[in-house]
Amino acid sequence: MSNRTVSEGGIRETRASGDRDLRLDFFRGLALWFIFVNHIPANQISWLTPRNFGLSDATEIFVFISGYTAAMVYGQTLRQSGLAMAAAQVLHRCWTLYATYIILFFAFTAQIAYLARVFDSPLFTEEMGIASYFQDPVTALTQALLLKFRPANLDVLPLYIVLLLAFPLALPALARRPLAVLAGSGALYLAARLFGWNLPTHPDGGVWYFNPFAWQFLFVVGATLQHLPDLRAALLRFRRPVAAAAVAFLALSLFLVLSWQFAFLHALLPPWLTEILYPVSKTDLDPLRLAHFFALSYIVVQLVPPGAAWLRSPLAAPVVACGRQSLHVFCLGVLLSFAAQTVLVHISGSLSAQFLVTVIGTAAMVLLARLLIWYQSAERARRLQIATTRNSGA
Repeated sequence: MSNRTVSEGGIRETRASGDRDLRLDFFRGLALWFIFVNHIPANQISWLTPRNFGLSDATEIFVFISGYTAAMVYGQTLRQSGLAMAAAQVLHRCWTLYATYIILFFAFTAQIAYLARVFDSPLFTEEMGIASYFQDPVTALTQALLLKFRPANLDVLPLYIVLLLAFPLALPALARRPLAVLAGSGALYLAARLFGWNLPTHPDGGVWYFNPFAWQFLFVVGATLQHLPDLRAALLRFRRPVAAAAVAFLALSLFLVLSWQFAFLHALLPPWLTEILYPVSKTDLDPLRLAHFFALSYIVVQLVPPGAAWLRSPLAAPVVACGRQSLHVFCLGVLLSFAAQTVLVHISGSLSAQFLVTVIGTAAMVLLARLLIWYQSAERARRLQIATTRNSGA
């Protein structure tokens, strides 16, 4: 397409040339589906998600693509309109994300409190991490506004807000010396892991589940690769030894994950090896998780080249639609996952019920995404018609 404006997960993106890379939308949408399914406790359908087959999961997919698309969108604004406008757009997006998070916080808290009362399940408030909200609502609300207090399942959005809020500081350097930015990001990642840096949460004594000092590295890797297409092409070029190593590491990761579920597999691991490998921290983005994500990405890119025809097929369309409307779909998924949990706990926990709530929730997310895409398309057409009418009258 040429000089066409499209929606990129709630961000408007203009690309001067080249086709839209639907892989970004597809895999971001797939990550949102996985997050929804994984947020439903005791859901056997979650066995089909990546976290049960390797060391990384949907969070790595989401953060990497977020960094890549942020560099693409705001990097173009930087080139066309300068740093001030790029920074203003980033801050505007951060405000949108923050306002959305606060609304989601109130909606999710109210949902938990209402269903806990209806089903007489006070343990819901403990399980979802909001008990202190009812004990001291003023303090809890203040801490929520500071992103320090949040219920379970809301950790990804504050992480994204913080990463994007710092992005204007790196954007000019990314345009000039992206490898230097990557090196600085890597140093911060290592320091955070070495010295235990993290942000505090409420109640006191806790830390962010997704350590932003560590997770920023994956975000910056995505942004750097977007700024360096030659390096990206070189790294992703098919090489048989690299592909073999990636497949071998994925197989080893699968074995490790299965060993957590099956004792006879865990017994095959020598004690000295487990002392080296564990714990595989998700909070601090363990290097093994990074290695698994990079190996998986390399294999996926080989299997799904740019412009793959099936990405435009009706089968992929629901996933792509969710990827294009990632913010709204994520928020709905959070609310639906707790509703599904309530159904499984208080109505039926059968396998058919698990399948049903998963399908209904996913279908609702797809419906919302398609409604938003329809509305945005209709609104653009309306504005174009108004502009054309005015120009004709003039």
